[in-house]
Amino acid sequence: MLKVLGHASRMCDGITRRELMRVGGLSVLGGMSLPHLLQAAESSRARPEGPAKSVILFNMLGGPSHIDMFDMKPAAAAEIRGEFSPISTSVPGLQICEHMPRIAQMMHKASLIRTVTHNYNSHNPLPVMTGWAGGNPAALVPDPKDPPDIGAVCQYLGMGSKEMPGAVCMPCYPGWGESSMSPGIRRPGPYGGFLGSQYDPLFTLCNPTFDKKPDRKYYGTVKPLGQPTMPGCDGLPEMTIERLDRRQSVLDQLNREFERVSTSRSTHRMDKFQERAFSLLCSSHTRDAFDLTQEPAELQDQYGRNLFGSSMLIARRLVERGVPFISVHAENFLPDGSFTYDMHENNFNMLKGYNLPVLDLCLPALVNDLESRELLDSTLIFVMGEIGRSPKINSLAGRDHWPQCTFCLMVGGGIKQGAVHGTSDAIGAYPASHPVSPGDIVATIYHQLGIDPHLMLPDVTGRPTPVAHGGTPIWDIIG
Repeated sequence: MLKVLGHASRMCDGITRRELMRVGGLSVLGGMSLPHLLQAAESSRARPEGPAKSVILFNMLGGPSHIDMFDMKPAAAAEIRGEFSPISTSVPGLQICEHMPRIAQMMHKASLIRTVTHNYNSHNPLPVMTGWAGGNPAALVPDPKDPPDIGAVCQYLGMGSKEMPGAVCMPCYPGWGESSMSPGIRRPGPYGGFLGSQYDPLFTLCNPTFDKKPDRKYYGTVKPLGQPTMPGCDGLPEMTIERLDRRQSVLDQLNREFERVSTSRSTHRMDKFQERAFSLLCSSHTRDAFDLTQEPAELQDQYGRNLFGSSMLIARRLVERGVPFISVHAENFLPDGSFTYDMHENNFNMLKGYNLPVLDLCLPALVNDLESRELLDSTLIFVMGEIGRSPKINSLAGRDHWPQCTFCLMVGGGIKQGAVHGTSDAIGAYPASHPVSPGDIVATIYHQLGIDPHLMLPDVTGRPTPVAHGGTPIWDIIG
């Protein structure tokens, strides 16, 4: 929905003057003060240089079971080891889950971290995307005081093409699948935070269907079909030509709203920012990236013709166009089905039925596709969830929340190949060696992008805050 600031106290569709302006899914003003906008527009920043030019996150929202995927414990008791068997990989001595055979054959290209640990017990991807694990785990909406995510920092530093958004979030904002049951949920993570919402990503839209009726509520095995789409710039809901004409132009309304400061450079800067927002949203360069009809049918099959396979294929197209940060969030938590990794029950059927086969298609397809185009060395892929799952299987054949130990898989972007970092204890409960914090993960990504992980940015109080929140690059996995 297009929201604009109006001259009257309330517009004909009920929008107040105080509402934030959003162009489709692209945040535009979002509470930033005029000085901050002016500072953002006028700051001179050097563009970083590192082996990675783009980053793709596949976020297993809900928390993947590390014990059933990349850190199996076949010697543990049955209530720990679960139903799956390990298989060998292309890395000698390394085994992973039997339901990921394609990933097993590409592990020699990846680095596996088995000891990510923190105390932020929440489904919010805030630690994954910012490196900060000190937020409020109960928060269900982003806080303007939150730190910026990787994509926001990339945009703040002027990375990427001027013809494309600096960050894209697919298939929708985290929390969208839950909003049908609890309206208003927008899980903290992929936002500009204290830098301002002009550094939010472009949020795509989706309206998935399912391949079948789920066999149970929330924990059924269903596959979401469809693909993410761009917000419309000329076909916005209920936006007729007549209504648009009555509202005049967005820039005219902004000029009226800010006429009290019209003599300052700030208004000029804000207009320029609006122009760029509309330009990016309506640009053929941006919209063309989402047109999968340009891709061979065989390649689409390799990624998987489902919501997340399509999202990963679009991610590759965005990398080709110079977008620095793309995040894909595995969420589809709706009343008529589920596709998350939040498996408090039916863990094994959900994993082997859909979650792992979907991942086992789209991740190797992305890696091979980037490699064939000579883009893998300059694209860093990282795959993880916000938490792990409990070592002990519960009475509903599920595993519960466990932030104390989980994994991260990294490929490309100058990351060492065939490396395994850290070991967990005998039941996968805690790191036994080389623990890694979310800050360390994010610091590694910044380092590969050429960004100093100790770079200081002023928060809302003006206090200098390091972008990786004290994290240190994981040197053992840097090639």
